[in-house]
Amino acid sequence: MSAISMPQAESDPEEYELRAEYDLAQLSILPRGRYAPGRRLGSNVVLLAPDVALAFPSDEVVNEALRLVLQMTKLPAQQPVLA
Repeated sequence: MSAISMPQAESDPEEYELRAEYDLAQLSILPRGRYAPGRRLGSNVVLLAPDVALAFPSDEVVNEALRLVLQMTKLPAQQPVLA
C-alpha cells in the first residue's frame, strides 16, 4: 500500500501547491446540510424566500395561511350580479 504524502504541519502554507490533477474548475459547488437539494427531495422541508419568511415567523403561521389558501380554492365561483 502506498502512503499519500501530506504537507507537514510546520511547513509554510505559502509553499504548498495544489496538485495539477485537482482541477477546481471541474468541481461542482453544492450546498450541504439541511439546504442541500438532494436532502430536501421526498421530505417536507421547504425554504421560504427572505421576504416571505419575514411575514411568516413560525411553522404554525405558515400552516394556518396555507390552510386558508386551500379553503379559498374550494369555494365555488360566484356568479356576477347584474344590476
